[in-house]
Amino acid sequence: MKIALLGYGKMGQVIERIALERGHEIVLKKDEFNTYEGLSNADVAIDFSVPMAAVDNISASFNNNVPVVSGTTGWLDRYDEMIALCKEKNGGFISSSNFSLGVNLFFGLNEYLAKMMANIDGYNVTMEEIHHIHKLDAPSGTAISLAQGVIENSNYNNWTLENAKEKEIHIEAVRTGEVPGTHTVTYDSGIDSIEIKHTAHNREGFALGAVIAAEWLAGKQGIFSMRDVLNIK
Repeated sequence: MKIALLGYGKMGQVIERIALERGHEIVLKKDEFNTYEGLSNADVAIDFSVPMAAVDNISASFNNNVPVVSGTTGWLDRYDEMIALCKEKNGGFISSSNFSLGVNLFFGLNEYLAKMMANIDGYNVTMEEIHHIHKLDAPSGTAISLAQGVIENSNYNNWTLENAKEKEIHIEAVRTGEVPGTHTVTYDSGIDSIEIKHTAHNREGFALGAVIAAEWLAGKQGIFSMRDVLNIK
């Protein structure tokens, strides 16, 4: 399979290594200094860039009839626009805040716990996400996905980085060192606390998941998620 890497930072380099190990060919390594030459030769594009570049990368892929796996966060105010373009071009698209298998299982656990806690009084839910100092957006896309998972399965209606009002989930975003990503969801009461936590030890899980998603998406048309890739019900 021929892969275009849109974004060639640390994640892009790990994705490249894993893709090559799995027998794929890299036809483009796009950073801020080069063009999209070679993109049209790709079977699939993997976008791990920065928020300001994501929309251009995704648009260029659809316009070249190349399906896209995007792990970039911080650009979702234009998500509907990209979905419309994907449909217009009969493209294939997977956008996820996190491609790690463990995190996607964690998403399911988070939703299940939210359903269990929805009708139990006295607990307040908060979240904390910790990432490396180079991460540009806050909170992380994974934290937003976790918050949405609670909101869709409880009486909460919003999340905030500020002081939380009633029915709002407070997210604490911490940037320190070279932390790949740690996410904690806590239900706290005056009596006890319930906590679920996912800790990434390195970038390998994110990169492997993205390559697996690209393998699955190649040749497909439509809007998909990691639940489709991993067959998580």
